[in-house]
Amino acid sequence: MTGMLFLGLLLLAATVAFTALAIAGNLSGGPGYTVSVLDHHIATLGPLAIFCAGLALALIFCLALAVMTGGALHHRHGPRAGGAGTASGRFTGPATRA
Repeated sequence: MTGMLFLGLLLLAATVAFTALAIAGNLSGGPGYTVSVLDHHIATLGPLAIFCAGLALALIFCLALAVMTGGALHHRHGPRAGGAGTASGRFTGPATRA
């Protein structure tokens, strides 16, 4: 358990360091790129803004994946017996079965 936590923290730190280096490398500016959807001009973005937009889209994608996975696991296992919705109104842990 501790090893997995350490590995997760190490991956998180490496990701933050890589992102910070990528942003620092793109601060010089550059040409603007036109963003259009269905022939409608939305914005003109520089390289740093496009990188940050891609980062935000990746985070939203990961959040959606986590929500779908949690929903699928909740749907597969169903509601827990003996939860707050029971007549007793008490939570039962794994050591005390109702």
